[in-house]
Amino acid sequence: MTSVHQVPAYDLIVTVSEKLKEKYPQVKPPEWSKYVKTGAGKEKPPVNPDWWYIRAASLLRKLAIHGPMGVGKARKMYGNRKRNGTKPEHFHQGSGKIIRTIFQQLEKANLVKLSARNVRELTPEGWSFLMKTVNGIKQRYPELRKYH
Repeated sequence: MTSVHQVPAYDLIVTVSEKLKEKYPQVKPPEWSKYVKTGAGKEKPPVNPDWWYIRAASLLRKLAIHGPMGVGKARKMYGNRKRNGTKPEHFHQGSGKIIRTIFQQLEKANLVKLSARNVRELTPEGWSFLMKTVNGIKQRYPELRKYH
């Protein structure tokens, strides 16, 4: 049985983000995403124009690894330490609006569903999408074939 753990995270996230951009028109950056920072601890907005798809792919991977999660748990995962000049740094959570909007778009694409406990989890279609991508990545790397 293949797993998300068996392929390099960077390759999986980049491949899933490209597929999300091609196959799922429901997942697209809103107009305000050009100007927004990804958290209170950041100084500038993201430089990569495809950062929205990369974040969506990363959220799918985190759902596969960590199981059902809500926006609050995801905000902690994407948080960072904010520099306060000469004062001590403090932890700040990631942007909840970005994570919530991506979750809603993934729900419209039928990759994620909202469970009864108000947490998001992968649908069978979402699992299938991720596992097909993992298998495609494993085919590109002959050294990973021994981990079938």
